[in-house]
Amino acid sequence: MRLFPDRSAPEGMIWGLQRRLLVLLMLPLGVVALVSVYLHYQRAGTAALQQDQQLLRLVPLLVDSVVVTTQRRQAVDSATEPFLNQGALSQTQPGLALLLAPPVDEFLKEREGVAFYGIFNAQGTPLLGESWFPTVLPATGDPEFLSVVEGGITYRVVAQRSSSSAGDLIVMLADGSDARQNWLQTVLLRVLLPNVALLVLAAIAVTWAVARALQPLIDLKQAVERRSPRDLSPIVTDSAPSEVRPLVASLNRLFGLVNAQTEAQRRFVADAAHQLRTPLAGLQAQVEAWAQAARGMSTGELLPLRVDQVRRMRDATRRTSQLANQLLALSRADTVSVEAQPEQQVDLKDLCESILALYLDAAADRQIDLGLETREAQVRGHAWLLRELLINLVDNAIRYTPVGGRVTLRCGQTKSPDERSAWLEVEDDGPGIPCDEQERVLQRFYRVPGTVGEGNGLGLAIADEIARAHHTQLQLAVGAMGHGLRVRVVFAAVA
Repeated sequence: MRLFPDRSAPEGMIWGLQRRLLVLLMLPLGVVALVSVYLHYQRAGTAALQQDQQLLRLVPLLVDSVVVTTQRRQAVDSATEPFLNQGALSQTQPGLALLLAPPVDEFLKEREGVAFYGIFNAQGTPLLGESWFPTVLPATGDPEFLSVVEGGITYRVVAQRSSSSAGDLIVMLADGSDARQNWLQTVLLRVLLPNVALLVLAAIAVTWAVARALQPLIDLKQAVERRSPRDLSPIVTDSAPSEVRPLVASLNRLFGLVNAQTEAQRRFVADAAHQLRTPLAGLQAQVEAWAQAARGMSTGELLPLRVDQVRRMRDATRRTSQLANQLLALSRADTVSVEAQPEQQVDLKDLCESILALYLDAAADRQIDLGLETREAQVRGHAWLLRELLINLVDNAIRYTPVGGRVTLRCGQTKSPDERSAWLEVEDDGPGIPCDEQERVLQRFYRVPGTVGEGNGLGLAIADEIARAHHTQLQLAVGAMGHGLRVRVVFAAVA
């Protein structure tokens, strides 16, 4: 178990979390420290106010403690206790003595060394007590407060002019135990130092805790780094903490999508290579025949080109071009790549009219009645892909419908209380597709056995791939006359 994170760990992630946690810990600690300082200051202020009130209560008692006497007593020795118990008599001035009241005597004993008194005549001449008191001559009988620094101690002093049996006296009582003097030291020892120590311990604890808490992420990072680029198998989630499992599930989903796309591309390349081999071989054979004829003509030998050779070469070229276009369309119809492209509003009626104009000549060559039945219909999708879908459906219908047949393009919109849908349909009266073959014809490069005519088995597969990219699918059914094929695609309509 390591206190600090391993160097191999993702330092940016660890230190980023550490900073955040430290800031989140420091903020409440700082608030607590400020509140503590404020409370200590308020407490010190309250204690100082209570001290002032106590001094005010004791000043009249101190005045009453001064008595006049005609006896002369020896001054109290400086080494003895300067304060007398109840009933004790102290005389430092002829004719005056101090008989301390019990509350004053208790106050002076409790604060021995930091509490003193001084008694002065009306002119400020010291009579009894300490002589270091400042000369303060209150003009009225109201008490006056002042702070005096003596011997490094700040005393809170109250001075009051009072009348007594000894005449007008100025009485001063000093207390050096003011809580505000030691306020900074108290705050330093009781607030700042504990919080600093707590902050240091929190920093160490956070460093250790983050390193331990992020260990599953570090293990996951290392497991992903050790993987081969071809290894897209799911990551085991049993050992991951519950907080990390959504991340692992997202990674597994990403691996699955990448694996599916890679597999689709691999299958596409293999199928394309296989399908292109045949038309390219035929095209090469026709070119070789032309080349042989050209060599015979150069030697004077008469080897005329036959019309059937030219037609076969033309057909092979058309088939190769069509196959290349279909393979390109199949690649572009990949659902994973389509999701990242923006959709737009597509008018199905305009789309059908443009495709009808595109295939009028091809239908006329085969004497096919190419019709159009459309109503207004708007959908959200990729216009170029929907155009490719309709091209493949119409091309298939014209290619497999016999001479003199019929092909009809339709689009429209269906309204119901629950939903509104738009649909696109191509119907022909050709040989149709048996019900047990309808699912298989949607596979790439599959052709129904016994099908007449040339084809690559890609038209319906491309259309179905495009439909799935738009979150729908092809619906195959028998034509309206009981034969032929009707292909319909239903979309969510746009108002």
